[in-house]
Amino acid sequence: RGRMLPPGLAYIDSWVDAENAGRCFQLMETDDPATFARWTSEWDDLVAFEIVPVVGSGDAAALGRVRCDPPGVTATLTV
Repeated sequence: RGRMLPPGLAYIDSWVDAENAGRCFQLMETDDPATFARWTSEWDDLVAFEIVPVVGSGDAAALGRVRCDPPGVTATLTV
């Protein structure tokens, strides 16, 4: 039955934890957060969900919510 997405909820991409293959992250998109409840109810007998709202880094920066180099943290991006 596929991902069983309700109308209005779009699957964007997913990643699997490199150290714990049982942990997966999915990026989903919707204008109505209630669609998550409809979707997760199809899977709650098999999977535990944590829904975390996110915004793009540009939007977060504009809102003053991005702190690129917090104390003790160093990040390197290689392209």
